[in-house]
Amino acid sequence: MQTDQQTTGFDIEEARRTLGDVFAPWVQDLGLSISAIECAPPPGATSDWQPGAILRMAFAERLCRHGGIVCGQALMALADTAMVIAILAANRGYRPMTTVDQTTHFMRAVTRSDVLADARVVRLGRTMSFGRVTLSSAIDNKPVAIVSSAFAML
Repeated sequence: MQTDQQTTGFDIEEARRTLGDVFAPWVQDLGLSISAIECAPPPGATSDWQPGAILRMAFAERLCRHGGIVCGQALMALADTAMVIAILAANRGYRPMTTVDQTTHFMRAVTRSDVLADARVVRLGRTMSFGRVTLSSAIDNKPVAIVSSAFAML
């Protein structure tokens, strides 16, 4: 049975509500905001278009190691959260899920900058979903990490 969210669509306001209502308080303490969600291909999209979401993690000293370097744990939590929002967008509504696997390849440090997460759903399945996230520094938009993940759909 479909919910109203799935029937009417999953918009950015619903995504923001979900971020505030569903995630643990410590995830909310990361200072995340949702910049965009993409449930359906925009006009002129290429054949390899994938649904997704773009989140921003605001820079905060409490998320840093010595020297203002944003710690890997915060980056991995950002990627995980962004992928959940992307899967919800692809699903066009809330569905419980849990992370099964997340592999993060750190490419360079991000220092004293907000971090952007561009999460894309590679495959949305009935029991498993897969995605990739590119994390970039908001200052220069250069990638800082690439993340691949798998989620069990509950």
